[in-house]
Amino acid sequence: MHIACPHCGSTNRVPDERLTHDPSCGRCGRALLGGHPHALTDAHFERVIARTELPVVVDFWAPWCGPCRMMAPAYERAAQELQGRALLVKVDSDANPQAAARYGIRSIPTMVMFRGGQEVRRVSGALQAPQIVGWVDAA
Repeated sequence: MHIACPHCGSTNRVPDERLTHDPSCGRCGRALLGGHPHALTDAHFERVIARTELPVVVDFWAPWCGPCRMMAPAYERAAQELQGRALLVKVDSDANPQAAARYGIRSIPTMVMFRGGQEVRRVSGALQAPQIVGWVDAA
């Protein structure tokens, strides 16, 4: 399984049986999955979604958005539950406008799931952790 590091962007090869054992990046040493959402910037966005074989779930949000702040703990719990099955990341759409513009993000929070660099599904609005996990598992 190939996973692009959400911190430095390098591609790592991780055996399937190690996906739930907190694999770390061979280049920067930081957690690849870690059971919590990683923040992505415009600089690493495309590389991470294109080079990660796990589904990548992106939460487009902004610090001023009340529903985004309400959903943040649920997204954190969902990342713990989905560890090894999906990579959950967050993109601050104000600080990283290129990614948000490229994918036509018009309202936040919006979650977009990617497989092989291609968008496969999208949902807008705040969700609870069980709804997020169910949405990911249904894909």
